[in-house]
Amino acid sequence: MRWWHIAPVLALELELFPEDAWSAGMFWSELAEAHPGGTRHYTVAVTPDGAVVGYAGLMAVGGDGDVQTIAVDGRHQGTGLGAALLTDLVREAARRGCADLLLEVRVDNTRAQRLYERFGFEPVGIRRGYYQPAGIDALVMRLDLAAAPVAPAAPAGRTAPAVPAAAPEDLDEPADHPRPDVKKDTPHG
Repeated sequence: MRWWHIAPVLALELELFPEDAWSAGMFWSELAEAHPGGTRHYTVAVTPDGAVVGYAGLMAVGGDGDVQTIAVDGRHQGTGLGAALLTDLVREAARRGCADLLLEVRVDNTRAQRLYERFGFEPVGIRRGYYQPAGIDALVMRLDLAAAPVAPAAPAGRTAPAVPAAAPEDLDEPADHPRPDVKKDTPHG
């Protein structure tokens, strides 16, 4: 994710999470730490015409990783894009030497919970009233990266999409892509 992605990411954020959407300032703050040696890693998925249809973010400090956010446009849900974004975060957390990867997910978001379970995340607790202002509880899930496969098992009858490596041109201004793709935030990821 780059600075020019913030506006379309924010629009998608507001569409998907109207009650507890992140602000533009929060995304700017996260991207300020998404540099070589920084504590953040952010990825976007774009269509061939450059439209942002998904994004995900990771915080990695010491040996601990935390999925900060992951979202997929409703028109692209069920296509494997969420799995591709999460695969990117899991690989980056492992590359950064994280032993564990944590995340919070709404207790009423069973679709996302199933995705995380396919990756090997296990429930470890509840954070009461975590999602505000609605007061929805969060299920805390943990992945032991030492014991986890990098990619999840694909659902029956489907294969998980490949997550491409970033090409140097992916780090420049937006360009056309042949299909929704994951763009890395660092050249060495």
